[in-house]
Amino acid sequence: MTIAIEMGHTASGTPAILDLEELLATRLLVQGNSGSGKSHLLRRLLEQSASWVQQAIIDPEGDFVTLAERFGHLVIDAEAHAEQGLQLAGERARIHRVSTVLNLEGLDAENQLRRAAAFLGGLFDVDRDHWYPMLVVVDEAQLFAPAIAGEVSDEARKLSLGAMTNLMCRGRKRGLAGVIATQRLAKLAKNVAAEASNFLMGRTFLDIDMARAADLLGMERRQAEAFRDLERGHFMALGPALSRRPLGLCIGPTATEPRHATPKLMPLPRAMEDAQAVILAAPPPEATRPQRRLPPLPAPDLLSQLMAAKPATREITAEATAAAPTPEKLAERRARLDRILIALLADPEAGFRAIGVLYQDFLV
Repeated sequence: MTIAIEMGHTASGTPAILDLEELLATRLLVQGNSGSGKSHLLRRLLEQSASWVQQAIIDPEGDFVTLAERFGHLVIDAEAHAEQGLQLAGERARIHRVSTVLNLEGLDAENQLRRAAAFLGGLFDVDRDHWYPMLVVVDEAQLFAPAIAGEVSDEARKLSLGAMTNLMCRGRKRGLAGVIATQRLAKLAKNVAAEASNFLMGRTFLDIDMARAADLLGMERRQAEAFRDLERGHFMALGPALSRRPLGLCIGPTATEPRHATPKLMPLPRAMEDAQAVILAAPPPEATRPQRRLPPLPAPDLLSQLMAAKPATREITAEATAAAPTPEKLAERRARLDRILIALLADPEAGFRAIGVLYQDFLV
């Protein structure tokens, strides 16, 4: 059965169709600068396919949490869970076939990578009996699969890059269809981007990104300038799930809105007369809790302590109790020493030897 999802319309006004069955087998890469409509495209795709396939969204900015209100996605706040808990949550989500949004908002870059890697690892490592089809959408994929090392530690980068590589390279046989969106193709790891067979390229201005987008779409380099002229929400599509030839399309409307809408221009309020006093006012004093004073300890009774102390008993060693040698033993010891000294002095070279050598001979 072929499930056709209407993503919008083409330049000629005909519906722009995406084959969901083909997408699950071939994966998708979305590229466009900030403001080009990537998140809107992902939202349209998620809304149109929500009733057909289980979904998991890696959401670094918290834009997709509003899907829960209308489509029943489970929102997981990654900040409130440890990595082990998120890995277990990923496994359980696949077992029970629950669509989820992993909200990474509020975490620094290091922890975003670690928690996303743990959750993706749970989706990937589930038992074979639960390899149901699943659409895994990763927004701002260049953060989780960077082409070069950045501000995060090498360990976190390797964990996240490994999880993204598993998703895009080995996830298909496990039922995972990766959909990755990025602002900068040049910042996305090539081994992750190369696994996608479907492409939606939006507006971009940097030459290096335009050239790479043109290469992925099979366009000539001189045609790459067309990416600068694309309007917001307009993309060039190519791939077995979209079109066999580069096709321009416009993304249709969505039923939900992002939580963080694009700020709109609005007139400034009237100038405040006391603006300086309000802005530069001293910070309020911090409320300090009164210190609790403990009652003083009673003075020690030194006389009682001295009287209670026991005098130290002198230990008598075994050597002190040993019996003194008898006169016969002392005489025998002197005779033995005399024989040793006579033997040493009988050697004609004894006078030329060092004292240390003579002492060693004496000990022997």
